[in-house]
Amino acid sequence: MSKLSKASKAPKDPEGRMALADHLRELRNRVVKSVLVIVVFTIVALIFHKHIESVLLKPIPQCDPDDPTKYGGRCAQVSTVGLTAGFNWMLKVALTAGVVAAVPVWLYQLWAFVAPGLHKHERKYTMIFMACGAPLFLAGVGCAFLVMPTTVEVLISFAPTETTPILPPDDYFDIATRMVLVFGLAFEFPLLLVMLNVVGMVTGKRLLGWWRGMVMAITVFAAFATPSAEPVSMLVMAAPIWALYFVAVGIALFNDKRRARRNPDLALDDEEASHLDLSVQSVSGPEAVEASAAPVASAPVPAARHEQMDDIT
Repeated sequence: MSKLSKASKAPKDPEGRMALADHLRELRNRVVKSVLVIVVFTIVALIFHKHIESVLLKPIPQCDPDDPTKYGGRCAQVSTVGLTAGFNWMLKVALTAGVVAAVPVWLYQLWAFVAPGLHKHERKYTMIFMACGAPLFLAGVGCAFLVMPTTVEVLISFAPTETTPILPPDDYFDIATRMVLVFGLAFEFPLLLVMLNVVGMVTGKRLLGWWRGMVMAITVFAAFATPSAEPVSMLVMAAPIWALYFVAVGIALFNDKRRARRNPDLALDDEEASHLDLSVQSVSGPEAVEASAAPVASAPVPAARHEQMDDIT
């Protein structure tokens, strides 16, 4: 029975073509694998959740009853409200830590789902994608932790001077989680541009022509991604993405030049005409052409039939 099932199983297409049902099945398998790994890392994070919570709470200037003038009088107090607040806080912290720790796995699953649709020479960039994707995401997470203290201080400064802000962990954690995930995913944007150039969807020349719009779009994105209206936090997020964007443009231009040596038409934009070979080649002389088969004589055309009607008088 097992031999019959193996024999009836359709062979894989060498070019990665699959039916819609196969694509959906492949997507389901990739998502399940990613979720299982995230669950495993979340369980590990639950064991060390106290240490993770202390790291997350460091950006908050905690009020010291013995020294009210600490932090210039601008401090906050983290306080839980309700019986389940601490448990919910623990789960959110562990789940976010699991997603961040499992970055290499779910990035690989994402690329493995897309890779079968690429050409064979394009699949070799899988290791490059993996080697750059995880460090870039973690760099974005590190940048979020650099910005978080300034963001918290700016948000606390809006409170009246005579009051002490009391921060529920859920509210603070929602801001911290959004910053960590948004910063991490934003740092993947230049890598996405490089991958689009590698598969031939966009050229480096076109990416360079978009630089004004890209700089403006990154600036607007950073303004919305940072919770505070303070320009320093916005610049701390936008500046690395600007730099990574121009690095991606440089890599795309280099890749286009490398491909243009082998095929000049690959580096052309859609509006540009391809190169035509208009050089004149000398003709040495007439060439004899031999018939592959003897000509077949056509059938004789029958003479037209003459029909005549008798006169009826």
